[in-house]
Amino acid sequence: MSNDFHQTAPTLASLAADLAAGRTTSRKLVEACLAKIADPNGEGERTFIHVDKDAALAAADAMDALRKANAAPSRFAGIPISIKDLFDIKGQVTRAGSRALDDSAPADTDAPTVARLRRAGFVVIGRTNMVEFAYSGIGTNPHYGTPKGAWKREVGHVPGGSSSGAAVSVLDGMAHAALGTDTGGSCRIPAAFNGIVGYKPTQRRVPLDGAVPLSFTLDSIGPLARSVACCAAMDAVLAGEPEFELTPRPIKGMRLAVPTTLAMDDLDPVVASAFERALKKLADKGAIIERIEVPEFNDIAPMSTKGGFTAAESYAWHRYLLASKGDVYDPRVALRIQRGETQNAADYLDLLPMRRSLIARTEKRIAPYDALVLPTCAITPPSIADMADDKVFSKQNLMALRNCTLINMIDGCAISLPIHAKDEAPVGLMLAGAGGSDRRIFELAAGIETTVRG
Repeated sequence: MSNDFHQTAPTLASLAADLAAGRTTSRKLVEACLAKIADPNGEGERTFIHVDKDAALAAADAMDALRKANAAPSRFAGIPISIKDLFDIKGQVTRAGSRALDDSAPADTDAPTVARLRRAGFVVIGRTNMVEFAYSGIGTNPHYGTPKGAWKREVGHVPGGSSSGAAVSVLDGMAHAALGTDTGGSCRIPAAFNGIVGYKPTQRRVPLDGAVPLSFTLDSIGPLARSVACCAAMDAVLAGEPEFELTPRPIKGMRLAVPTTLAMDDLDPVVASAFERALKKLADKGAIIERIEVPEFNDIAPMSTKGGFTAAESYAWHRYLLASKGDVYDPRVALRIQRGETQNAADYLDLLPMRRSLIARTEKRIAPYDALVLPTCAITPPSIADMADDKVFSKQNLMALRNCTLINMIDGCAISLPIHAKDEAPVGLMLAGAGGSDRRIFELAAGIETTVRG
């Protein structure tokens, strides 16, 4: 059902046009999403931690009334979206995919990103499931269940994480776009594993307030949606920027660099084949593709020997909660957070100039190119059953995260586009650039989007 739906699924622009022309209403859109969530044969129960049915319907009616009065706050007013369980929504408890925060007080206010989406008229349909405290790229959750990803539903493959429910909500039409976060790939990995588009912005453009942190150095807030244009529109709202006319760049003359350091190592054969096929299509249309070494990427692993920024900063946030409620944490998540306890202040302070140097040197190396191009993930989605083995889980998690993490570490921006053929396991292609090159990445991605699709 999910793959078939995606072939004909509406974009934000097509939904906006339908709303403007009176071909549909926000009420109809919300009711259709709620029906998909409630479908006992679907993934709704595992995809959503909380469904805000009454509030969503009330907001839909309000947006329909505003549109009737020519007072819709934006062209997207009335379109239902999902919110990752990491974000504060006024009056709701933010659980971050955990049971450890069950008795927390409800949020006093919306997170700034949620507030911006609401101000644009988007309708919040509910809170999506996620990896507990966002600490994995695989997408499993022992507390709320693991939603099945796009690939071979009858078997059950992981959805990617940590924004697992976000991706599945868009894939299955339970929402038309989703708000996620990305610390080491958490928007891009689920997008790649489900054949949709995911975007990680330059961190400083979107406020992190009102979201439970994983690593305040690396966390970014971005959208998951069905097209590059959908992500660009959502990103503008999240960043508090005016919507811009997205002009696709011609493929002819694009200068794209494939980083051969780390990013191309040990690729699953399906990933390698789909990626090379996409590169050939781009080269055939006149893109200039150069394979380059990026030796700076070799500096990243040594920075993570004691868990790096993520372990240190998550431990600082979780240490008291772990002491009082560690027994209800996912043991795999607790273990990763506790690595931060092994770092001392000097270890952490050493990381700061190392990262500044990494960013400066990498930016200089990639400056001659329009973008880096690499597989989003080195692997295809593993089966949920295989994740029961801790060793298998650890290896697959590292491989899922590896390429995406490179871009968070260099403070860059990146988008994942689906490139697999119809009957292949989902594969993503990532376009990435230095921090601040968001507009260019969107234009490049819009230019290649239809060409690289399988």
